[in-house]
Amino acid sequence: MKQIIIIAILFSNLILSLEAQLSSASLNKLSARQIGPAVMSGRITAIDGVNSDPRTLYVGSAGGGVWKSTNAGVSFSSVFDKHPQSIGAIAINQINPEIVWVGTGECNMRNSVSIGKGIYQSIDGGDNWVCKGLEKTEHIAKIIINQKNPNSILVAAVGPLWSDSKERGLYQTNDGGKTWNNLLSNYISENTGCADVVVDPKNPNILYTSLWQVRRKPFAFISGGPKSALLKSNDGGKTWRKLINGLPSGEIGRVALAVAPSASNNLVAIVESKKTGLYISADYGESWNPQSADDNVTARPFYFSTIAIDPNDPKRVYRPAFNFSFSNDGGYSWNRSRGSGGWVHSDMHALWINPNNTSQMFLGTDGGVYISNDKGNDWGFVNTLPVSQAYHVHLDNNQPYNVYCGLQDNGSWKAASSSPGGVENKDWTNVGGGDGFWVQTDPRDNSIVYSESQGGNVYRNNLKINVGQFIQPQVLPGEEKLRWNWNTPIYVSQKEIERLYIGSQFLYLSINGGVKWDRISKDLTTNNPEKKKQEQSGGLTVDNTSAENHCTIFTITESPFDANEIWVGTDDGNLQVTRDNGINWVNLSTNYEQAAIPKGTWISSIEVSNFDKNVIYVTFDNHTYGDMSTYLAKSIDGGKTWIRLNSQILKGYSHKIKEDIVNPNILFLGTEWGLYVSVNKGVDWVQMKGNIPEYVAIRDITIDKKSNDLVLATHGRGILIVDDISPLRFLNKDITNKEISIIQTKPTPVSNGHFDNSWPTSGYVGDNSPESVVITYYLKERSNTEVKLEFFDANGKKVSEMPGTRRKGLNKVYWGMRGYPPKVAVGGAQTDWTANVGPLLQIGKYTLKLLIGDKKEESEIELIKDEINNISTDDANLQKRVIDSAISMHSELAVLMDTLLSSIYPIKIFINENKNPPPIIKEYFDSLESVRSIMVPVKEGTAITGEEKIRDKISGLYSGVVFYDGRPTESQLEFVKTLRFEIDQAKLKLMNTRKAYSKRVKQLLPDNLKGYVTE
Repeated sequence: MKQIIIIAILFSNLILSLEAQLSSASLNKLSARQIGPAVMSGRITAIDGVNSDPRTLYVGSAGGGVWKSTNAGVSFSSVFDKHPQSIGAIAINQINPEIVWVGTGECNMRNSVSIGKGIYQSIDGGDNWVCKGLEKTEHIAKIIINQKNPNSILVAAVGPLWSDSKERGLYQTNDGGKTWNNLLSNYISENTGCADVVVDPKNPNILYTSLWQVRRKPFAFISGGPKSALLKSNDGGKTWRKLINGLPSGEIGRVALAVAPSASNNLVAIVESKKTGLYISADYGESWNPQSADDNVTARPFYFSTIAIDPNDPKRVYRPAFNFSFSNDGGYSWNRSRGSGGWVHSDMHALWINPNNTSQMFLGTDGGVYISNDKGNDWGFVNTLPVSQAYHVHLDNNQPYNVYCGLQDNGSWKAASSSPGGVENKDWTNVGGGDGFWVQTDPRDNSIVYSESQGGNVYRNNLKINVGQFIQPQVLPGEEKLRWNWNTPIYVSQKEIERLYIGSQFLYLSINGGVKWDRISKDLTTNNPEKKKQEQSGGLTVDNTSAENHCTIFTITESPFDANEIWVGTDDGNLQVTRDNGINWVNLSTNYEQAAIPKGTWISSIEVSNFDKNVIYVTFDNHTYGDMSTYLAKSIDGGKTWIRLNSQILKGYSHKIKEDIVNPNILFLGTEWGLYVSVNKGVDWVQMKGNIPEYVAIRDITIDKKSNDLVLATHGRGILIVDDISPLRFLNKDITNKEISIIQTKPTPVSNGHFDNSWPTSGYVGDNSPESVVITYYLKERSNTEVKLEFFDANGKKVSEMPGTRRKGLNKVYWGMRGYPPKVAVGGAQTDWTANVGPLLQIGKYTLKLLIGDKKEESEIELIKDEINNISTDDANLQKRVIDSAISMHSELAVLMDTLLSSIYPIKIFINENKNPPPIIKEYFDSLESVRSIMVPVKEGTAITGEEKIRDKISGLYSGVVFYDGRPTESQLEFVKTLRFEIDQAKLKLMNTRKAYSKRVKQLLPDNLKGYVTE
């Protein structure tokens, strides 16, 4: 222990001397862009709409927060970014729809659910939110607002899923959330909470609620028990009694409940039991009749907890589950909608029925939101909600690189990181099915993709011919069953690229794409028999989907220095390493326990440093034992000793640690509640919030070597990309202690950009990475004076300038690599846009000067050749000559126009002051106007109509050449001569006109105007 303390002190002193403290605000310009995928969206957990204006909807997601639509679902905007993204319930105050309540913490209690942090209220339609308490309940299932007294609210809280707690039950407030009272304090237990509550719409004193005894462990799920019950109150919750008449006599689990709004004596319920069934009551719940129902109506009651009755028709009942079932006779018989199973994503969790038009419904599924306008018979998909739940992300070596990710319940997908017009739904390609987790490409051929879905189901997919082969290793005769984690890791070696690894309780290696596997380890887990009883998992309803598989390998990585050094982490706390490709293994679990990491903690990620083979970072996740702490440890001696890297800033259990690939001082940490960065090897941390929701789960992190992009797999916002994190690498004390500092700008290809020429499609569109020069600078304090950037060529000539931003910390501005625009002729009836667009600058080095008051900083910017367009030097030079000719002609025409306008000025004044000017004056004026009409339009037009004069022709040539990265056409080259001729003709005509009239006109003008007339 003494040795560990000494190492920790030395280590801390070393890295404290290297880097400076930062704040979240100072990093906000390192913002993320979201690219989807929205083509499959993600799990929707709650929907509510404004009854008086059903165009206004709020949608809650399992990990992507709350989204609002004001156009009936055509488009949505995120309104809950600063708060927990796991949503359990939404309720709108229908008297004042600007007041909205959100309960955080999803209640579809699968193994991957996130947690909440209480109940929130907005009084301005979602613009701002305030936490109103219940922070420790973790999972809120239902909110009911008393529409006659909106300060009276009921909240059903299931409570913590992974631990004992009495922070659960049916809570009531009568003062708008200032105080709360648990109406079920005598009924709940440490494992029993409230899963549902309904109120008689005609008598708010009649309440029905379901108690649910439920508990998850990392290796088991138990739904149901003696504390589960269906209760009723006739006095607003003061007293309760258990409803039993006609209901199952044994233990029950979760109960989904609905009361008919138009005939409140009618209720329907799905009751989980040893024989889960449908029950109907026609006497306010006093007695119940079991009814036969198909397997969709009774399916997975712990997960499918929604049943609803049409607000105006007590006979029309809806049951969203695997498919969408409906009844027209109060639940006695059932049908399925035509769209179910094919057109609508399975696994349904939320339903809102427009009470003023009950044909219109909004359905929330594991794959997003669907809209029906015919009572659920047919459905249309909302493809604008980017709330997909990504587990892992992988990049290939294309340019731009492709992003691969696995999505919860939505397969595995691939898309380019940037695409002409933005990353659209159409850009995403499916590369694997099931619940998508790991995706890896073969470095020798990116068209070969390995994708893994739940329970170690791994496929090798050939994207060229769209053929996939199942390649999971199989158990050998007489051997024990292979245990595959729900999120089984696959890993392609970065050094020995033919090596493919996968882990059950054993580590397997293939060198031929999974055709043959070799087991290269013993059982690397604890192999605890008490944690291997998955066939008993589920409680009352057996539910064994591999989600509870335990004593399995969860993470695999290798040393960047030696492909034979392989690190493996298990879900039951073993940290194993081999340094001879699997011949010998060392278990380091007792070592990390010395650093105050709980024994048996899930090993969620392992990162071996790229700079020192003895430096290893490991994240630990203990939330499945109710411990939500952020665990991260580091070893500097190859795993012999460990120190915990901790900070009060960090929140949420840990998923991924990633060391920067260039600067070893920089670490990125993804937790269930956000992204964090350290610039001093983990001593100090700040949260990165630039377009990254504060509480979104960051499941995986990687860095592209070419672009330096930081790519994040989020469990609720799909893929986020922070473009070019290289500015972080320069944030040392030399930078942060100065008043102003320019961060080195990477060389940027010169081009007009690459545009989308396809027909636009509907749906979500993610932003591309910028194609401009990204200039980053650091201000120690916010500037109160003007910030200006000036650009100079190699000869010291200023070629461009632009304003900057003034924020404290990192600032980013985008320079379009264009010089000053041409000076164009004025005096026309229409303006000429060319005056706003300069030509692209040439390849080469430029000097940037950052000016703030009397302070100045300089840096170099390099513009390089765009390899995509790949213009030859000769073509580029020819293009420049044409552009220069157009600019020169614009300038010449502008000077000519100035001369004409100076000649016409005194004539106009004289004519305006004299009702009957001499005829020669009018002749001179008309002659000048004739010349003007040759050079510029003199009649009003629009953007696509009007006259085309010399100025417009020059602009046409200019735009045709300046916006194309390549050789001008022969016609454009010839057109330069045409324009040259026309300018000369205009110049000659003006000269002759002035020569013919100016001397005679001058004699007729008063003395105050004579000076303006020249020959």
